[in-house]
Amino acid sequence: MEEMEEELKCPVCGSFYREPIILPCSHNLCQACARNILVQTPESESPQSRRASGSGVSDYDYLDLDKMSLYSEADSGYGSYGGFASAPTTPCQKSPNGVRVFPPAMPPPPTHLSPALAPVPRNSCITCPQCHRSLILDDRGLRGFPKNRVLEGVIDRYQQSKAAALKCQLCEKVPKEATVMCEQCDVFYCDPCRLRCHPPRGPLAKHRLVPPAQGRVSRRLSPRKVSTCTDHELENHSMYCVQCKMPVCYQCLEEGKHSSHEVKALGAMWKLHKSQLSQALNGLSDRAKEAKEFLVQLRNMVQQIQENSVEFEACLVAQCDALIDALNRRKAQLLARVNKEHEHKLKVVRDQISHCTVKLRQTTGLMEYCLEVIKENDPSGFLQISDALIRRVHLTEDQWGKGTLTPRMTTDFDLSLDNSPLLQSIHQLDFVQVKASSPVPATPILQLEECCTHNNSATLSWKQPPLSTVPAEGYILELDDGNGGQFREVYVGKETMCTVDGLHFNSTYNARVKAFNKTGVSPYSKTLVLQTSEDTDSEEQTLPFPVPSERLPLRRMSPFSSTLNLQPSFPGRSYFDFRSSPHQLSLHSSLQSLNTSVAWFAFDPGSAHSDIIFSNDNLTVTCSSYDDRVVLGKTGFSKGVHYWELTIDRYDNHPDPAFGVARMDVMKDVMLGKDDKAWAMYVDNNRSWFMHNNSHTNRTEGGITKGATIGVLLDLNRKTLTFFINDEQQGPIAFENVEGLFFPAVSLNRNVQVTLHTGLPVPDFYSSRASIA
Repeated sequence: MEEMEEELKCPVCGSFYREPIILPCSHNLCQACARNILVQTPESESPQSRRASGSGVSDYDYLDLDKMSLYSEADSGYGSYGGFASAPTTPCQKSPNGVRVFPPAMPPPPTHLSPALAPVPRNSCITCPQCHRSLILDDRGLRGFPKNRVLEGVIDRYQQSKAAALKCQLCEKVPKEATVMCEQCDVFYCDPCRLRCHPPRGPLAKHRLVPPAQGRVSRRLSPRKVSTCTDHELENHSMYCVQCKMPVCYQCLEEGKHSSHEVKALGAMWKLHKSQLSQALNGLSDRAKEAKEFLVQLRNMVQQIQENSVEFEACLVAQCDALIDALNRRKAQLLARVNKEHEHKLKVVRDQISHCTVKLRQTTGLMEYCLEVIKENDPSGFLQISDALIRRVHLTEDQWGKGTLTPRMTTDFDLSLDNSPLLQSIHQLDFVQVKASSPVPATPILQLEECCTHNNSATLSWKQPPLSTVPAEGYILELDDGNGGQFREVYVGKETMCTVDGLHFNSTYNARVKAFNKTGVSPYSKTLVLQTSEDTDSEEQTLPFPVPSERLPLRRMSPFSSTLNLQPSFPGRSYFDFRSSPHQLSLHSSLQSLNTSVAWFAFDPGSAHSDIIFSNDNLTVTCSSYDDRVVLGKTGFSKGVHYWELTIDRYDNHPDPAFGVARMDVMKDVMLGKDDKAWAMYVDNNRSWFMHNNSHTNRTEGGITKGATIGVLLDLNRKTLTFFINDEQQGPIAFENVEGLFFPAVSLNRNVQVTLHTGLPVPDFYSSRASIA
């Protein structure tokens, strides 16, 4: 009931309607308020002048909207009648409920009559304050508008329902709460007033007394005044004009303007309209129910937003704290390196001080001894020892001249912290919003006619579906590890063709692709099964499908490009999830099977120790530390025979670099072979040893110098590992029974620099020996 209150208030005064009248636009006004907003119009716009000119067609003539500006579009607060030069501009005011109304240009004359009976100024105009339609009144004035008896009844019931308690109507001072109501007298009584004014005797004994609540109901159900015709005030409404959509009396049908109109019985139309209103209310009730449920949903959203905000803030704080912790840990590691460098410099300088001090003491003693010998006057005795003393003095002098007086260590720290990438990343740290305003791209289609394998490379091509309307910003190509393992990203970009080099020979790979845009990622394409070859000696091979010649240059972008990197290729794109596809396509190479294979690869910066320094397209490495650090090759081998070489570019102070193979999870901060994840040969300038799991075996004479070449032969067919120095086998077969996935590996310190050479054939003597075996 409370929501209905605004429907029961006048748009002008803001109070409950009093004697409401119905305007032709179906809106309601209090009679007094309607009189207050009347405006007098010029004589030329009166109904009489319109009828005289033949332009009037009804009792209520609406003014042209272009002549009467009823509402200021710019919301300036003023309304004006632009069609009348003589009409003064009247300020626009607001009623208590916010509706703009136009007060009369002149105040109404004082009168003692009711608003309905008071005379109306000639040629008056009234404007509906709700729809702003204007009309000119006829001679009947406000009496020409029908009264809304139904609205009056609704207001009475609403006001009675809002009353807190019924009060006695006969108490002289403060009314007491009523206890009974007399239906005949239609009066509420308290007990003292009932005994005094309505005693139960005489004629009053026949009156029926009921409780106040029941009396309120009987008041609601009591018959009200029957509305009368506005044109014939003494006649009640008896019929309904279908054309004019209004109740009429019998005189209107006989002699009025409704005589030729279709009419129906008032009671039948009353029931019909009640039925139509009930049906319309059913639909509106459903919408209201949906609105209530929607409001409940919105209120739940408010609570959920608050909860999500707290959770998101906690997550953000945790992420920032994790970054700070990681930075603190890295700070501790860097400080430890600085302290280690500090201790190393001090140790070298102190060792040199100690060495020079001892040598200086020896030199000083030799000098003092020689001076005393010079003082001797025995020629023969002097000559007996002079030659030896002269040689000792020259030898000692030569020892001081071989860089002994040059500091072995500088005072400067050869360390420079590059924090610009981190600062840039911190400045770029921001939220990533995934907008779901557009759909995700369609699933890409693999083009089998352009997919092929060649040696240990595979070329894949794909396209968007022909009828796809959602553009893709890029594509993600994924391959497994050749052993049925987890898929990894190998390409992210806009191209629709990609060549994958450096795969394992004689292996089966699964490939799939998906598209992405700002909204998200598409489903995966069908999985394509690729079989690499065992034969790479022949340059002319038959491809399983015809590939357009103009697209063949795309097959290999770089001879050292490798895509089987078991670390994610794009760590910043971790929001792309991995999902398998039940649909698979098969693609096999028709190449023949031989025994050896050639692979191109480079060192892998992603898996190397942070002290490793890369150059020459990741083919040359050295180290910034005096301790041994490990670096791996990008390509792993699990089948076939593979050979690669490393040349010694720099070799100072006789360090012990190590060469061999290792697993991906080998320790990176110790010499290669110290743990059970590496098989290596470490060598100095005189001899070499084989080492695995910190076990040293097979000491072999023959070392390395600057310019030397180290060869590594991994024969996974025979499960052996062999080493070469300057094209000569170094010792026996180093390791046997090696199985699994191996990566080329090197460990070195700052005194060594090596360069990797790949794509080499197996040494001839080994090939001939293997063929004989």
